[in-house]
Amino acid sequence: MDINTDFKQRVVLHADQLAWQASPVAGIDRKLLDRVGGEVARASSIVRYAPNTVFTPHLHDGGEEILVLDGCFSDERGDYFAGMYLRNPPGSKHAPFSNDGCTLFVKLRQFAQTDNQELRINTKTKDWYPGLVPGLSVMPLHEHDGISTALVRWAPNTVFNPHVHPGGEEIFVLEGIFHDEFGAYPKGSWIRSPRYSKHAPFTKEEGALIFVKVGHLI
Repeated sequence: MDINTDFKQRVVLHADQLAWQASPVAGIDRKLLDRVGGEVARASSIVRYAPNTVFTPHLHDGGEEILVLDGCFSDERGDYFAGMYLRNPPGSKHAPFSNDGCTLFVKLRQFAQTDNQELRINTKTKDWYPGLVPGLSVMPLHEHDGISTALVRWAPNTVFNPHVHPGGEEIFVLEGIFHDEFGAYPKGSWIRSPRYSKHAPFTKEEGALIFVKVGHLI
């Protein structure tokens, strides 16, 4: 199953416009953003667990990155509510489930084999830091070998400098409306911009909160 596999192309998707697709596990559905491979794939997806759903215990041979969007996601190590950011490195394994149901943003098999850091970050309580321009706040989540992941909060009417992404950029809009010269991206928008792409982002009166990953599209 190959979806948006040309990483030299810019892709913009709106999650509300995508259909849920059943996974091989009853009670788990997915909205596929990009995917290279079959059920074992390099993939970015929005994943929905129905209440009382149990996933098969499994190994992450390429790593797994999760942001909990709503509900409560669980495994044998704990419960993870909305706003939790999880990284399960290559070689890790777990048996996930959800008692109450949840929705996740999930990236699979996109870790460097040298990236062995396991993370459990509550973004509801982690500190924010000033960004490069007034109105911008940044919450670093992870960095390894030139690849950086963060949450970025944009106050209303914030304008950022035009800039280039040598290693590409991926954005998932969590709140508000994010803008650049190419369009407006409301909550649920996913934008993947290729290497050496450039833009001049800004917000209007709504402001925005975005998940950002840079440097990984090589």
